[in-house]
Amino acid sequence: MAAAITATLRAGLPDRYLTPEDIAALLSVPLETVYAWRKKRTGPPGFRIGKHLRYDPAVVHAWITSLTEHEAA
Repeated sequence: MAAAITATLRAGLPDRYLTPEDIAALLSVPLETVYAWRKKRTGPPGFRIGKHLRYDPAVVHAWITSLTEHEAA
């Protein structure tokens, strides 16, 4: 039964959620910028697991896409 639940959850989850350090490295910005975006609510939306901040890669991709579409308009 536990294997079935894990398989069901796994189908909708990414292999790994991104950390703020991952976001900073991905976008070549200082880590402080990632935290400033979060405080101003202008960056990709993240979520907390306990005290750890994480980002869904699909949501980060959608956020980047929205920025590039906005720039093209």
